Amino acid sequence: MKYIILFFFLAALGSIAAGYFLENEWSQKLIGFGVAGLFFIVFPLFSYYRWKDKDVKDYMLTKENLDKMREREKKS
Repeated sequence: MKYIILFFFLAALGSIAAGYFLENEWSQKLIGFGVAGLFFIVFPLFSYYRWKDKDVKDYMLTKENLDKMREREKKS
């Protein structure tokens, strides 16, 4: 999964760079496809890859988590 994300990231950056440095009628479309690829393919894949084994309850501000944070603050 990591290599798929890296491939799409490099492809999107390559598309943006090619659109920026090449002077033809497809330049603006290359930049647009690169940006769209970053936001619609790379970012969701990266987010899924980083959060797939995490528990969302660990990051929510519940009463139990607030109590844990207060106990850690008192110790230090």
